[in-house]
Amino acid sequence: MQRVLRIGHRGAAGHAPENTLEAIHKGIALGVDFVEIDVRRTADGVLVALHDESVSRTTNGTGRVDRLSLHEVKKFDAGNGEQIPTLEEVLTATDGRVGLMLELKIEGIAQQTVEAVHRAEFKKAIIYASFLHDELTHIRAVDPEASLMMLFDHVPQSPVSRAIAYGSSHVGLRHDTTTRHLVDAFHQEGLTVCVYTANCPGDIQRALSIGVDGVISNFPERIACQ
Repeated sequence: MQRVLRIGHRGAAGHAPENTLEAIHKGIALGVDFVEIDVRRTADGVLVALHDESVSRTTNGTGRVDRLSLHEVKKFDAGNGEQIPTLEEVLTATDGRVGLMLELKIEGIAQQTVEAVHRAEFKKAIIYASFLHDELTHIRAVDPEASLMMLFDHVPQSPVSRAIAYGSSHVGLRHDTTTRHLVDAFHQEGLTVCVYTANCPGDIQRALSIGVDGVISNFPERIACQ
């Protein structure tokens, strides 16, 4: 069996506040191959690491991040005294240490995201991921060599053809909707298959048993290196 990529979800969200520098450092300490981080934009146009459209769930603040300035966002406690980091801070914290999977959560940030990565001269692998498949097209227009991950919530008709049409190199599938047949179909076209978000040992083991290439988990240390 080939070695499976260990991908820390939102850093290592089972151990530290999600999408924070603490979570990123914890993921790196646990030996992940990639940390996965969500990307949104503040009202004044700064890219930040945040999953939800609102800061309410993950910080002591309230409001939509796209209606808050970076100065306002930085006042909030994201847990354990951590702040919501900017993408620039994420790139600095991970550069040369671990691969980075950037999930674009909103439309219209593809070019800005790629430009930030290029400006940082990031030295490890970058995978751009999104459920917003047209954003992947915009990524490709800015960087023809980019590695793209098409994320699927529910598996549509002809998922392999769709991924190929968008020029994806990777696909991300829900661990509970993925089958050996589907993994094999993607593999036949040369795509790398990852599943999310598998946290229970049984779910992780099932994913490994059907031949996936990577597992995204809040507890990446549970993913046995094969």
